[in-house]
Amino acid sequence: MCAKATMEEFEALLNESFEIDTPAEGAVVTGKVIAIEAGQAIIDVGYKMEGRIDLKEFANPGEAPEIAVGDEVEVYLRNVENARGEAVLSREMARREAAWDRLEKAYAAEERVDGAIFGRVKGGFTVDLGGAVAFLPGSQVDVRPVRDAGPLMGLKQPFQILKMDRRRGNIVVSRRAILEESRAEQRAEVIGKLGEGDIVDGVVKNITEYGAFVDLGGVDGLLHVTDMAWRRVNDPKEVLTIGETVKVQVIKVNKDTHRISLGMKQLLDDPWDSVEAKFPLESVHMGRVTNITDYGAFVELEPGVEGLVHVSEMSWTKKNVHPGKIVSTSQEVEVMVLEIDSSKRRVSLGLKQTMRNPWEVFAETHPVGTAVEGEIKNITEFGLFIGLDNDIDGMVHLSDLTWEGRGEDVIGDYHKGDMVKAVVSEVDVEKERISLSIKAVDGDPFADAVGGVKRGSVITVVVTSIEEGGLEVEYEGMKSFIRRSDLSRDRGDQRPDRFSVGDKIDVRVTNIDVKTRKLGLSIKAREIAEEKDAVEQYGSSDSGASLGDILGAALNKDE
Repeated sequence: MCAKATMEEFEALLNESFEIDTPAEGAVVTGKVIAIEAGQAIIDVGYKMEGRIDLKEFANPGEAPEIAVGDEVEVYLRNVENARGEAVLSREMARREAAWDRLEKAYAAEERVDGAIFGRVKGGFTVDLGGAVAFLPGSQVDVRPVRDAGPLMGLKQPFQILKMDRRRGNIVVSRRAILEESRAEQRAEVIGKLGEGDIVDGVVKNITEYGAFVDLGGVDGLLHVTDMAWRRVNDPKEVLTIGETVKVQVIKVNKDTHRISLGMKQLLDDPWDSVEAKFPLESVHMGRVTNITDYGAFVELEPGVEGLVHVSEMSWTKKNVHPGKIVSTSQEVEVMVLEIDSSKRRVSLGLKQTMRNPWEVFAETHPVGTAVEGEIKNITEFGLFIGLDNDIDGMVHLSDLTWEGRGEDVIGDYHKGDMVKAVVSEVDVEKERISLSIKAVDGDPFADAVGGVKRGSVITVVVTSIEEGGLEVEYEGMKSFIRRSDLSRDRGDQRPDRFSVGDKIDVRVTNIDVKTRKLGLSIKAREIAEEKDAVEQYGSSDSGASLGDILGAALNKDE
């Protein structure tokens, strides 16, 4: 009876064991650590199965394994039995399967996942996400390029899954997305507290050619170069250094774009408030050239106050020269204040006004008739330009080149660079014009010849040529012509052939034409004038005396 019961119990136990399903290969099962030896953990997974797993599979990247006898762990059953009759187990594969399930849920919910960077690969890094390995591109490590990722290695931190494919085993994560989200929250909080006009402290993070970015505690503001100082700042590095703490004023805040404009000069007194008092009109001051353009030069009168010297106000004599050939950057110059517009923050300055007008000086030191000497600077179709003192030029017109002939015929005798002598004939200071005469250097032969001659004077000339239309005569070396009709009062004596070359004739001056340099001469006019004088002196037609009697009496008196 007892033996029968024992057999029945054994049969029941055997049937019970057959009814229990043996775990399938590829499943994740729970096992118990029953021993640790030779760098391996021996795991009992039940079902009278044991397997070995290397201890390194129980360690996180960069950490020591945490495993002890008696611990229960989930393992992956790769094979039920190997050649030694042991189960083939894997802790890593179990963690990976569990991790993928967890990561897929997080990816679907757009949740962050924790992980640690443990290796470097081409184009980025590898990240352990608690059993699954993900790829972290280099561009997704930080909001700015990271030169040294060493401090980030092995550090547990949150990541955002960008893409994952379980079939291919690919996961791409981003650390940058987490940082940007945190920065956006921090930025919104900081901006919400800022208001225009607030004065805050910040740290200079970056300097560019147009300004500097200042960290206000989680949010950056732009300090433009024009708002660094009242004076002109050519290079922001002259004013700021990276890492420097500065006090700035919030000029403008755009809460939509999170852009903040900052200023430093706004914390200082505006020098333009006292410009008119410090720099009255026509006052002269020393300044420094800060910038040169095609239209003039900017001169700093004091820090924050600049004026423009227009190219037309730079030199009395250099009219079409680039300002850079008159002044140079950083040069100290003396300028005069010409105009101030405080509302537009503009000051007009003059450089030439600090020096005397060279035309005024020339007019004072070289009155008309003064002899000068200079180099021919230019030759034009209407005359010569002669270089004089103080970089001014005088012009010799064609008509002032010679007394004889035409200027067009003799201008070819002059060449650029020749030194010539001339006489000042006119100075027009307002028009900045000096007229010179080369022909007047040795005097005016016409003026010398007719110096004592007036209209109506009787002079003696010498016949030099007899022509059909009259006589060519000479007086003190000056040639003149007596027309046929002026040879006599009587028409019958108006014959040129009654004269001979060399004859001396008394003639009356009827005209002095300085422009054509000719004398108007007439024998006829002289005879008429003499007859009139005789009549007035010795009688008249009313007295009954004949003209012959009057002239005879006049001739007898002369004798």
